[in-house]
Amino acid sequence: MKPALTQLGNQMTRLTGVRAIMKDIAETLRSGAGQDFINLSAGNPLILPEVEQLWRDCTADLLASAEYGDVVCRYGASQGYQPLIDAIVQDFNRRYGLQLTERNVLITPGSQSLYFYATNAFGGYTESGTLKKVVLPLSPDYTGYGGVALAPDSLFAYKPSLDIDTAAHRFKYRPNFSQLTIAEDTGCVLFSRPCNPTGNVLTDDEVQKIAALAAPHHVPVLIDSAYAPPFPALNFTEMTPLFGENILHCMSLSKAGLPGERIGIAIGNEQLIQVLECFQTNMCIHSPRYGQAIAARAINSGALADIAAQVIRPFYQKKVAIVETTLDQAMPSVPWFLHRGEGAIFTWLWLKDLPITDWEFYQELKQVGVIVVPGSSFFPGLHEDWEHTRQCVRISLTGSDQELEIAMQRLAAVVERVYQQSIIGKQAVVAS
Repeated sequence: MKPALTQLGNQMTRLTGVRAIMKDIAETLRSGAGQDFINLSAGNPLILPEVEQLWRDCTADLLASAEYGDVVCRYGASQGYQPLIDAIVQDFNRRYGLQLTERNVLITPGSQSLYFYATNAFGGYTESGTLKKVVLPLSPDYTGYGGVALAPDSLFAYKPSLDIDTAAHRFKYRPNFSQLTIAEDTGCVLFSRPCNPTGNVLTDDEVQKIAALAAPHHVPVLIDSAYAPPFPALNFTEMTPLFGENILHCMSLSKAGLPGERIGIAIGNEQLIQVLECFQTNMCIHSPRYGQAIAARAINSGALADIAAQVIRPFYQKKVAIVETTLDQAMPSVPWFLHRGEGAIFTWLWLKDLPITDWEFYQELKQVGVIVVPGSSFFPGLHEDWEHTRQCVRISLTGSDQELEIAMQRLAAVVERVYQQSIIGKQAVVAS
């Protein structure tokens, strides 16, 4: 049976962004004909023994408690499981000197659902027919933002400034404040910090400047903190989570070891939280409660923040160092630049003047048993044509140390071959 879909049905069933690439990767792995691939495409965190044990211990405690039946066998409040809300309020008030109450917190089934609520509650078409933009102030950014807006034309991204250190083969994206516009037609602002895919961390000053631009227009600023401190604390440079009247601090426990439980957390102004809670009530009543119950235990005990800082962060920081060292040693003399490794579980490679597209380069890497993600998937909402978008790849840090080293050596060899073939081709054209 082939159902007749509405316009919205067609939009939501269309493969967008990196999900289209993941379909190709899945098919590649299924039909690999015995080839062993080093798969550096995944956003799935590795299962670290200490992290898994934490969640086993919290689960055992929940199972032995009198509240187990109430957690699993009863509906709950749309806002979230009260002990988890209380744990977040107490932890953040103590840790960051805030004055949160329970009305400043909402628990969602993963942070992706949170961005779906927000981009459609604050962005899209108003009752009068005007379009409210969802502004991404720094592109590239998380590919998942490309599929959450029910009015796709509401998504609007800005091209960044590039700080380039040619000698060190490093670079960093920065917001281009000479271009960034937040005005009456802006519904909300959204960005990740640390950033998926680049590992970029906007400075405190940059975040405060964005929030200040949005404040006169009463525009909510959503900071996607899925990799931020205090958990999972996947920042490799100093950063401070920022809060404010128009800031929604959005968290996820996925990279803290609970991706299967889908726990998103929004912290912010009570009026903004109420809007999102109403959206959630209509969408799914409330978030699953089992994961919330064990998360409350991990936060209250202090174990989650400790493991994030002492286990999760150094584990992935070591992976960044392996990629950096191997590329520094193996890459040929071409204009390549690695984004500064400031956080998250990815590295981001820019191959300036790449003679082929990022998709074609991805295909070439597959031929040598290495899978990455073409970078063009990570520029949702960027409407101008920019050749840079076809010159980058995202490299996941979820391989073993040896796999990362071997993969980077193979990648360097492919880079050398691709650029050399281009030079030979140009010489042949001139000669003819």
